[in-house]
Amino acid sequence: MIRMVDLKTQYEHIREEIDRAVLDVIASTEYINGSAVKQFQAELEKYQGIEHVIPCANGTDALQIAFMALRLQPGDEVIVPAFTYVATAEVIALLGLTPVMVDVDPGTFNIALEKVAEAITPRTKAIVPVHLFGQSADMEALLDLARRRQLYVIEDNAQATGADYTFSNGARKKTGSMGHIGCTSFFPSKNLGCYGDGGAITTSDADLAQQLRMIANHGQNKLYYHAVVGVNSRLDSIQAAILSVKLRRLDTYNAARRAAADYYDAAFSGMPQVKTPARQANATHVFHQYTLQVREGNRDALRQHLADQGIPAMIYYPVPLYRQEAFSRYGAGAELPVTEELCRTVISLPMHSELNPGMQDQIIDAVQAYFQK
Repeated sequence: MIRMVDLKTQYEHIREEIDRAVLDVIASTEYINGSAVKQFQAELEKYQGIEHVIPCANGTDALQIAFMALRLQPGDEVIVPAFTYVATAEVIALLGLTPVMVDVDPGTFNIALEKVAEAITPRTKAIVPVHLFGQSADMEALLDLARRRQLYVIEDNAQATGADYTFSNGARKKTGSMGHIGCTSFFPSKNLGCYGDGGAITTSDADLAQQLRMIANHGQNKLYYHAVVGVNSRLDSIQAAILSVKLRRLDTYNAARRAAADYYDAAFSGMPQVKTPARQANATHVFHQYTLQVREGNRDALRQHLADQGIPAMIYYPVPLYRQEAFSRYGAGAELPVTEELCRTVISLPMHSELNPGMQDQIIDAVQAYFQK
């Protein structure tokens, strides 16, 4: 059976370690903020090469807590890509801030630098680059722009944990470690996923880290003494123990995803009807999704054809953020041509660390058969 994400087979390969880690937490009775959470936090700090990791309940909370820590005021503008998951803009609107949606690069699908520059106004306070589908946004240029305009950069790293970005001076950084704050999700289908909900916030700024920790813990830095209004957002110990097991394998998992992407690329390279994902020369792609663009209006029919063959495929994302009813007040009348085109043409094929050439051949054959009809 071909799955969009095969968590079952992945679990079977690491069952003994996972089961032992979970049972150790149960035996310890340290279910909340226990030693497993502290261990995972330290491991992720080392892996990310960053001073502070603040575990939290999910990736959306990570974004919300990040904006709360920056103390932005209602009406302040935050620039986001229009082609992304709703959570990126959702928390901005929830806090009374104004999401300003801009177009994306037609190759990488990440936020377009020139569109960010055009959208900056006196009310702009922050930029949110989303490392979409597993590949870093153009961080060197974005960070330079943000420095010149005195803006915060909050990285949405929910889809790219483990990806690298290389600066022009040769310095290499993990996505999520370059901006003022990084936010990630450990939703089960992510490259580093737990068996429930989970997330984390990252920063190299000690003062920001203190604020983030307080806000995530009811606004307290000492039990029952509340310095700010906060939220209750925790990564539980069982999920942390699972993440520690999987973090040790993350680079191997991501390498398997890249190998699967290479296999897809080779098969589709001679097909003019589809466009394979672009890869930046100075960034590693960890392929949270493998997303084709399908030309000549064939995307929806291709998806149905694949479904008829028992092959799952997903459309990330069918509607631009500014055309969503919930965000109509922020993007009334907007037409961003690259985002509109992507929403009409993208389709994501099965992608996970357990894919093998036999499975991929079935998927590839089905795609090729559709265009040979």
